[in-house]
Amino acid sequence: MGKKSRREREDKRDSFATQRIKEKRKHTLIAVAVISGIAIIVGVQGYNFVNFQQTNPGAPPGAGTLGSEHVHASVLVKIHGDTFDFSGPAFQIKSSWIHFEARDGSTVHRHATGVMLGYLFETMKIGFDDECYAFKSSGGERRFCTNEEFSLKFFVDHESVPNLTDYVFKDRDYILISYGGEDQTQIDAQLLELDALTILG
Repeated sequence: MGKKSRREREDKRDSFATQRIKEKRKHTLIAVAVISGIAIIVGVQGYNFVNFQQTNPGAPPGAGTLGSEHVHASVLVKIHGDTFDFSGPAFQIKSSWIHFEARDGSTVHRHATGVMLGYLFETMKIGFDDECYAFKSSGGERRFCTNEEFSLKFFVDHESVPNLTDYVFKDRDYILISYGGEDQTQIDAQLLELDALTILG
């Protein structure tokens, strides 16, 4: 009888120890699962944060973080000798990334690296590429495209360039966009007019 009760006590003890080991193992597995879950969540959030910093949702293509740069350039657009006026409300601060402001129609403010000049015109609903300059007016859309008689020409700091849509201007650039049948003397006069503009900021 004594042996039987001792064996029962030992069996109970073994059973209790086994149960404790199982419970500890279960708690350990739960803890590992929780820690793994937290690690996954932190990893996903870190990935999202890094991607947010890199892609800047809502930013123009190729742009850096808003505020990563603040530079200015002067822009003059001449169509058949007439100056296109950007000082009206329809052309002021249409994007935080690049814009005209303070009712000034010649100084462009760029507030991030990599913002192309074409994006400025896009925000103002002006069609702009290497062939055409197009905008809406009270009489409908007006298009000024290179043809046999007239051409769209681009200059940066007096240098002729083939296109400006992908151009990221440097601080204190002077940019001329001219459409018409001007000769070199007339273009030189427009460049002098551009040079006389004050870059604000």
